[in-house]
Amino acid sequence: MADLVVLGFSDREKAEAVLRLARDLSRQELLDLEDAALTWRTVDGKIHVRQTYSTTGHGAAGGALWGSLLGLLFLMPVFGAAVGAATGAVAGKLNDIGLNDAFVKEIASTLEPGRAAVFALVRRSTPDRVREALLPFNPIVIRTSLTKDREEELVAALQGT
Repeated sequence: MADLVVLGFSDREKAEAVLRLARDLSRQELLDLEDAALTWRTVDGKIHVRQTYSTTGHGAAGGALWGSLLGLLFLMPVFGAAVGAATGAVAGKLNDIGLNDAFVKEIASTLEPGRAAVFALVRRSTPDRVREALLPFNPIVIRTSLTKDREEELVAALQGT
């Protein structure tokens, strides 16, 4: 089961840098994310959400592949790919996996203007190395699904104490 961690940042640039860092940590096999999202609130109060995993895109790609294969059986691969892509995109759009969109928007609405947050569903990680990599960004723990003891440990580590 994945653990949810929501970290707050003073601005969007820091949050984006943390998402890039997460990709680097993933390549080093120090962090395995199931899903992640970036949200920020502009100075005029508008909320923006950017998911890192697109179910629509993955559904369309998978649908096109399967549609092509089935289309080959009936000697209509192009038609099969088009129908498969459309069906896959719709199925992907309806299939909400990972982070709950309503939850992300709810937390994002609590951000002060100009601030940002990163949502991460963490399958597994090397906690000490990940916390060490996050320290320069001065994140604030907004919410987690960790036990109280593990959350307190995370907060203390990110505060450098």
